[in-house]
Amino acid sequence: MGRVTERRRVIRIRDGAVSTRPDTLVGEEPLEIRLGGRPLAVTMRTPGDDFALAAGFLVSEGVLGSAGELANVVYCAGATEDGSNTYNVVDVQLAPGVPVPDVSLERNVYTSSSCGVCGKASLDAVRTTTRWPLDPPADAAARITPGTLADLPGRLRAAQRVFDRTGGLHAAALFDSDGELLDVREDVGRHNAVDKVVGRALQEGRLPLRDTVLMVSGRASFELVQKAVMAGIPALAAVSAPSSLAVDLAVESGLTLVGFLRGTSMNVYAGEERIALGAAAGRG
Repeated sequence: MGRVTERRRVIRIRDGAVSTRPDTLVGEEPLEIRLGGRPLAVTMRTPGDDFALAAGFLVSEGVLGSAGELANVVYCAGATEDGSNTYNVVDVQLAPGVPVPDVSLERNVYTSSSCGVCGKASLDAVRTTTRWPLDPPADAAARITPGTLADLPGRLRAAQRVFDRTGGLHAAALFDSDGELLDVREDVGRHNAVDKVVGRALQEGRLPLRDTVLMVSGRASFELVQKAVMAGIPALAAVSAPSSLAVDLAVESGLTLVGFLRGTSMNVYAGEERIALGAAAGRG
């Protein structure tokens, strides 16, 4: 099975001095996701939590919404010519009665970056497919304080164990509205890290993920906003910028979207009704 990290020889040059040493790198291998034995998608990922990754991917596709709809996930033996198991192919079996989507090459899958669907069509697809529309907070007490948001990047960084050894991983973490860490996953791909978090929640019967905040390293793309909405997550925070389509989808779906979350500074791009802005004003 692929490892999360691997060792490679590296030549180091420091202030003109040359030396050779082993370096720890993050593992990256392809994962093919099959649905009922038929190929569905291939992603480059860090090995580990592969079943959760596949389940989370199917949540964002609108295929799965509860643990009862997932019958089984297995590694496929005989995936190579010699019949060995590479642990790089998983097959997802849906529970009886769960509709199987079209997985032909002509399928209209809006979650894939190569699907050719963008703009209004993508926004409509997410809005009409999500099982859990995002409702505004019932009262002021349910709002997230800027102080709580400001603590999230540090807590995410402290939980990134593999990043400390490699410096080459993205991470996604799920927090409750009080800033308590619920789960964190790392991967070479931001999308995969989110899928692993969402997939684990599905396996544990915790969807929809109401009253939570998804914190991601890097930027907030359309796909990450989409994955949050499809899992019923009401708030997404990122340390970097969102894209224009990510903001459009957040506004369309009622998601709270925070970008450039660094220290006590942040930009709120959508869903400000979930943030206790008065607390920030009081600090100023």
